[in-house]
Amino acid sequence: MKLLVSPPPPLFPSSPCRRSGKAILQKHFHAVATRESCKCGEANRTAICRVAETHGSEQVKGREPLRRGTVSPRLPVPEHIRRPPYDGTDHLPDVNPGRQMHDRESIVHMRAACELAARVLQYAGTMVKSVCTSVNECICHGIPDSRALRDGDIINIDVTIYLNGYHGDTSRTYLCGEVDEPTKQLVKVTKECMLRGISACKHGVSFKAIGERISEHVNKYGYSIDPFIGHGVGTIFHSEPIIWHTYDYEPGFMVAGQTFTIEPTLSMGSTRCEVWDDGWTAITVDGSLNAQFEHTVLVTVNGAEILTKC
Repeated sequence: MKLLVSPPPPLFPSSPCRRSGKAILQKHFHAVATRESCKCGEANRTAICRVAETHGSEQVKGREPLRRGTVSPRLPVPEHIRRPPYDGTDHLPDVNPGRQMHDRESIVHMRAACELAARVLQYAGTMVKSVCTSVNECICHGIPDSRALRDGDIINIDVTIYLNGYHGDTSRTYLCGEVDEPTKQLVKVTKECMLRGISACKHGVSFKAIGERISEHVNKYGYSIDPFIGHGVGTIFHSEPIIWHTYDYEPGFMVAGQTFTIEPTLSMGSTRCEVWDDGWTAITVDGSLNAQFEHTVLVTVNGAEILTKC
């Protein structure tokens, strides 16, 4: 039985992402609006947030805004390689309302896909000086282009593998060259948030526990949690359950055999974002730096197994 004394306050009171100067509603697998983390109610929390926003503004003043480069043509995929159902489309896959459960056989396939995704990400990280994707204020979904990485940049590399009908999804943020200490801290805290969210997972635990663990840690540093969310993953790329990385009122409990992603994205400043006209690249409006880490996890009776780990 669930009791609710009064309706919960809105989690994201204003400011949807926008494209070409107009407000837009994002696809279902991330939030339609954003939350200003400085509206937190506590005096000490507010002071910390103001310091973070001030530093974010200073970072923007000293750094050239991210500009789109030239995107190279897509490489051909050999015919014998099995393709996911959304191959050949330019739109983001919608969230399937079903929750994917796995038996022993399908868990074997999930482990294989996730392990391969982890190895690809690890290899990509060794080429950070020549790889371009979600750089600096790009929150997520950045498309690799001709922009060369520069000393002091941070870059998130997001890898999704489709292997034998199963998806593995993982990402991490890398440092490029000499990065300043505040930026290093942002990246470090973001990784810690992901791991804290994972530590909350266990059969029978409420999904709310993930966002609570993450939010409690973020509040110590004054960063903002961007409005992008985790999702169920398996034979279907995006499905329920939706995984919030903030305090939330999402109902439901974790069940052993479920697989989903935990992928918090933290910002030094505002979480207001806009999407470039490629329909994918989401960047912060104020140019503040972002970091993200992601793992695919399998819920077990005793906790959670990180599948995208090598």
